[in-house]
Amino acid sequence: MASSQVQNNSSSGSSSGNSDPQGIITERNLKRKQSNRDSARRSRMRKQQQLDELLKQTAQLKNENEKLSMQINVITAHYSEVVSRNLVLETQLVELTERLKSVNSVLRFVEEFSGMEIDIPELPDPLLKPWKLPCPIQAILASPSMLQP
Repeated sequence: MASSQVQNNSSSGSSSGNSDPQGIITERNLKRKQSNRDSARRSRMRKQQQLDELLKQTAQLKNENEKLSMQINVITAHYSEVVSRNLVLETQLVELTERLKSVNSVLRFVEEFSGMEIDIPELPDPLLKPWKLPCPIQAILASPSMLQP
């Protein structure tokens, strides 16, 4: 009997000894594989979220870029209009200055031949020396809303 118990213990010990380490190794491998799968799934989910955020940001930046391009086009058109108006005003200034010079020369002619003294102010060239214009220059206050159509 003692020999059979020893055999049972040794056989159960040897069989449980052989199966337990392999069972533990197999169980560890299965846990590790499952952990790796979970980690890979979480990694894929993070990458997908990052990709979604980048796509969303790309769409937002494209939209903002489009709005800015439209604003640039509007401001450029307004700038061209202002430059055109400025050119017209400069041309009118030159024309009116020439007319005034003509009137002054007629007044000088009348002054010479009539003997009457006429006060004829000297005219500075308004395009070359705008700070010497006969009328006081007032400050022009500009605001951003002036540039918006």
